[in-house]
Amino acid sequence: MPGPGEIPNIKAAPAREKKVAKSIERTLNFSYLVTTTKCYDKIQMSYQIFDGHNDVLFRLFIKNKINAHEDFLQGDNEGHLDLPRMEEVGFRGGFFAIYVPSPEAEVNSSDKPIRYEDMEKDEYSLPLPDLIGSDQALPTVIRKISLLSKIEKHSQGKVKICLSGSELEKSFQERSLSVLMHIEGAECIDDNFYNLEALYRSGLRSIGPVWSRPTIFGEGVPFAFPHSPDIGKGLTSKGIELIKNCNDLKIIVDNSHLNEKGFWDIAKHSHNPLVATHSNAHQLCPHTRNLTNQQLDAIKETKGMVGVNFAPAFLRPDGKMIAETDIQVIVDHFKYFIDYLGEDCVGFGSDFDGAMMPKDLSSVLGMNKLLDLMVNQGFDDQLMNKLCHQNWIKLVKRTLP
Repeated sequence: MPGPGEIPNIKAAPAREKKVAKSIERTLNFSYLVTTTKCYDKIQMSYQIFDGHNDVLFRLFIKNKINAHEDFLQGDNEGHLDLPRMEEVGFRGGFFAIYVPSPEAEVNSSDKPIRYEDMEKDEYSLPLPDLIGSDQALPTVIRKISLLSKIEKHSQGKVKICLSGSELEKSFQERSLSVLMHIEGAECIDDNFYNLEALYRSGLRSIGPVWSRPTIFGEGVPFAFPHSPDIGKGLTSKGIELIKNCNDLKIIVDNSHLNEKGFWDIAKHSHNPLVATHSNAHQLCPHTRNLTNQQLDAIKETKGMVGVNFAPAFLRPDGKMIAETDIQVIVDHFKYFIDYLGEDCVGFGSDFDGAMMPKDLSSVLGMNKLLDLMVNQGFDDQLMNKLCHQNWIKLVKRTLP
């Protein structure tokens, strides 16, 4: 007779007993599965994530629906992010990007104006889209701010737009979805900077002077592989004014999508920590969007931050934008940054809903698999908490007191 918890020997049993035994086996196996899954979720849920970059507002915006905020709050199971899925894996906040698509982008596409098939080649260099004027960009930005405000208003306290580092820390501790409003590409800012102050009063706390497109402030870096990020001109005189105004207003300046000359101009004229919200290591993936060791030296010197981007083209040694990408490469970039920058200057910068993701990260629910991979490779609790949220929150507190 089998002991407690043992499965009977099915082969030796008569037909009726075999049927019962199989039922017991299924029950025992299912119970084990449920137990281990719950334990797994409990382990992973202990790591609360604050992310350096997502484009969920863009995904919701192109739906062109009045109630797009409800899709996010109730969960539409589309794209990479919505509130129920984020809550399920402890994805508790981040920089929510406001991005203005180029006119040539397809209106019904969640892709930015980049042809991913062009980025599957062994080598590529994609041209920069045309400049967009502030009069053309501002209405889109206002509509996306309105969308974000609706999300907060109708969330019953589950979503909080944070205006300072202390507010962010408090919101995060209270397990609200803690949002830092970010503009990706400063096309909406006029050359007199009237719009900048108005947007600040509306909640703006982080800005990238460029997306990979020119603005009156500088040139974005084109998508090219293999290539140095030292391509194109640096900031314009208005770009330098923008940096100084952002410093005065306490707005974080993001270096992601800037070429190298623009990066060094910010390093020269900003007194804040250098930040790249969603960029990777050029040493591992020689893409124009990635950071050289010299840039990393400057980030380390200012006690800045790098958010690791999940887009395959910026991770893979061959620079290809393909979903069939092992998430081990994400861990490899984390390891490189930790070795080069130390444990306090790196975090997540996913680019969820703004780029193709590896197949194991087809939605935010894949974060459990990534976190598990990191833990299994020796990332202890103290380090994981730094990478998942503490480093970003400390950076925001230093920059936005």
